[in-house]
Amino acid sequence: MRIVLLSPKGPLYRHRGGIFKKSLRYAPLTLTTLAALVPEELGGEITALDEGIQEIDPELEADLVGITVITGTAPRAYEWADLFRERGTPVALGGPHVTLMPEEAAEHADSVVVGYAEESWPRLLRDLAGGRLQGRYEQGPAHSLAGMPLPRRDLLPRGAYLTTNTVEATRGCCHDCEFCVVPSAWGTRPFQKPVEEVVEDIRSLGSRRIVFLDLNLVADTEYAGALFEALIPLNVSWFGLSTVLLALNERLLDLCARSGCRGLLVGFESLSEESVRSAGKRFNTPGKYREVIRRFHDKHISLMGCFVFGLDEDKPEVFHRTAEFAIEEKIDLPRFAIATPFPGTPLYQRLETEGRILTRDWSLYDGQHVVFQPKHMGVEDLLRGTERAWKRAYGLRSVGRRLVGSYRQPFQALALNLGYRYYAHHLDRFYTCEALA
Repeated sequence: MRIVLLSPKGPLYRHRGGIFKKSLRYAPLTLTTLAALVPEELGGEITALDEGIQEIDPELEADLVGITVITGTAPRAYEWADLFRERGTPVALGGPHVTLMPEEAAEHADSVVVGYAEESWPRLLRDLAGGRLQGRYEQGPAHSLAGMPLPRRDLLPRGAYLTTNTVEATRGCCHDCEFCVVPSAWGTRPFQKPVEEVVEDIRSLGSRRIVFLDLNLVADTEYAGALFEALIPLNVSWFGLSTVLLALNERLLDLCARSGCRGLLVGFESLSEESVRSAGKRFNTPGKYREVIRRFHDKHISLMGCFVFGLDEDKPEVFHRTAEFAIEEKIDLPRFAIATPFPGTPLYQRLETEGRILTRDWSLYDGQHVVFQPKHMGVEDLLRGTERAWKRAYGLRSVGRRLVGSYRQPFQALALNLGYRYYAHHLDRFYTCEALA
């Protein structure tokens, strides 16, 4: 059976040349995980294609094309799906957007996979081989990450990414933030791989530098502690995602640092107490952010601090205030996004009820377009204000102020900052609201 697994190019790659250079990207795990789940008895001839780094041959031959879909890539995914189906090739669609919008996706597919695919994807393939393909496959109630095969990382070109040493230990998140896709698509129950299986996966990489792609690695503090303990003997350096709660747990933070953590993406979201509360991120306390940042930095852990603009309490002064905070507190890599009401989330439902959704062109749902009417400013104000925050935080003097005196991987931090500086100064070329005019 000839199986093609396809990830359509996303928002940052839809324009010729893209914004980011390829070297800033981490290899995704979706395609390689699906490839590993293909039942051996089917004799699968598997091709994995990431359109973000390579061209796709529209004439390719396959017995099945499986496409993973996030909201921002949905139109592109449907374009590919329609093309292959017109040629008589069956298409299966899955991923977060399909889980949130299965009826829409079903219009472009022979089969859709809703939820996590560890059990349903092999079943779909066996049904296809037996001539009984169903139109929809659902995640089962007994879903587990235990006992799964290692991802087929050999199917992606190593040189096209910053690293292919990406690992997953957990999946999901226990929180229910209004804007987040995760609880709407998969609920608030986190799933975990047995720690020994995570260790086996890391050992198989043969690398001392790894990246955890988990959305919230410390959702379960007991599990996180056991994982960090197991990482210490491996002598690895790792990067991942966490919430501010890690900094407030002294024992877990110490274990995290000892386990080799060198950098974390942390969602601060807003400097406004009212904004974080209204967004449902009740565990974030802006008044404690300075202490949180200091605690991470004291452990020599770099921070990619993420902020969201356009929440209902935001007014025009929010952009300068937030950028200045990032500079003054020496956040290693600040990131700014525009609030995006992804379909199926409580935020989308609320804004739709209020008549504030401006477009359902999913390709604009990328965190840098304005797809809704802000409460206290205009669409153009939000777009340009976000652009100014990027440029302020990544001005040369600002970069110097944030990094001077840092003992946290200074050369790597400078290289990444220069990459983000390029991004910051090209937003106006790639992101416009012409589609909303």
